[in-house]
Amino acid sequence: MTRFVALLDACVLYPNYLRDILIQLALTDLFRAKWTHLIREEWMRNLLKNRPDLKMVQLETLRDVMDKSIRDCLVQEFEGLISSLALPDPDDHHILAAAIASEAHVIVTFNLKDFPNSVLTKYSIEAKHPDDFIVDIIDLNPLKVMAALETARRRFKNPPKTFEEYMEILVKQELPKSVTIFRELHSEESK
Repeated sequence: MTRFVALLDACVLYPNYLRDILIQLALTDLFRAKWTHLIREEWMRNLLKNRPDLKMVQLETLRDVMDKSIRDCLVQEFEGLISSLALPDPDDHHILAAAIASEAHVIVTFNLKDFPNSVLTKYSIEAKHPDDFIVDIIDLNPLKVMAALETARRRFKNPPKTFEEYMEILVKQELPKSVTIFRELHSEESK
């Protein structure tokens, strides 16, 4: 199992397709995905607020599947670090505390401005946009990543998604660089 640890912020676990591909990529063991009960509660709370068609029981089931699928995903005993940290948004202190406690190398987030390098470098942590993070994972093992991508795509059955439909969804979820590489690799596989 890899020692490369990525703490996933609530904002990257909120979008369904992005969450799914990140979890599927974590199952490849190319990185170890981490989150906390606070991160989990945040994305679930926001999803329920914005999607009244969803029920808490559905999200609890999804939460349980995620926690069981990704071994050792929940960061524990990070709360004591929170008060000693300084970030532009105090609501993000728990994220940095969890990254430190889990010895994460990267925080995967859309909110890069909330995690300035001047603070993170003290802890040998980097904040990365999910698109850049996935591009890095592709570089590690393109074949494993493409297999994970195909597994994730096939999981969506109602309605099923063609490869190109799935790519369009991932572009809308702010993964244009990753999608460019996915398309190139898919084209090579199809030859």
